[in-house]
Amino acid sequence: MSDVEPRHDERHARPSDPAPPEPAERRHSEPLADRHRAGATDRVRPFTRVLAYVVLPFLVAAAFLLLVLPGGTEQHFAWTINPPITAMLLGSAYAGGIWFFVQVAVQRRWHRVRHGFPAVLVFATLAGIATFLHWDRFHFGHISFITWVALYVTTPVLVLIAIIVNLREDDGAPEGDDVEIPAPWRYLLAFVGAASSVTGLVLFIAPQAFLETWAWDLTPLTARIVGTVLTLPGFVNIWMLWDNRWSAFRRVFQAQLVCLACILIAMVVRFGDFVWSRPSAWVFAVGMVASVAVYLTFYLSLERRRAG
Repeated sequence: MSDVEPRHDERHARPSDPAPPEPAERRHSEPLADRHRAGATDRVRPFTRVLAYVVLPFLVAAAFLLLVLPGGTEQHFAWTINPPITAMLLGSAYAGGIWFFVQVAVQRRWHRVRHGFPAVLVFATLAGIATFLHWDRFHFGHISFITWVALYVTTPVLVLIAIIVNLREDDGAPEGDDVEIPAPWRYLLAFVGAASSVTGLVLFIAPQAFLETWAWDLTPLTARIVGTVLTLPGFVNIWMLWDNRWSAFRRVFQAQLVCLACILIAMVVRFGDFVWSRPSAWVFAVGMVASVAVYLTFYLSLERRRAG
């Protein structure tokens, strides 16, 4: 018989004993945090934040000129925009852009703003193409013309770089207080956005077909700019078909609501610019009011779910 006493832990531990089960709370709470720690960092890269700070002053200036002084584009803007409702529509897009790029500058998580960048890329690219297609319509030598050209030559490239450098930042994990966007809402908003974007792309590709049938008078250049603005919702909402996190769309939808609110104001202020004898004027007006109602209902319903 051995005189060596077995250690305490050797006497009582059995290899076949299973490990004690983890508490349910720990099993359900750890994976979410672990996914963020082990995967992507979900941060807005410094290049992207700097880009936001660079773009914002130009957006503020353009929004002011087009929303506050829409009748003065011949003196103050890169090109003369008539009727002023077109100027205010473009200014509304810039107002939404201000809200969006403020979020890019202040938010710490990339997934909160990522779905706005493809829409900005398409918008800036189309605006740049329209500029060179209608080069003769611009105010050469004016500071606003020089700024416009510089922005729409460089912005598509810079936005594409921002998308690329942040490409692996989002791991797809929801935030701690996140809620899922219900499937009916995702499909409805993707459809609404697609309808707007298709209309915008047709306007851009074939502007001549709409010069005398649109809700107000257009030129080939203004038709293309109106079409460019209308592409924005679709290139945001389409991502809802793959991403159901409210946190991934909340700030971008705030920007869309700002844009829509400005469009409603423009419709009231420039009521006389509409050609109400054309069916398209009523379609546009009713469509915008309906869009505001749908977007606002959607936003408030998701905010209630998030708060509850």
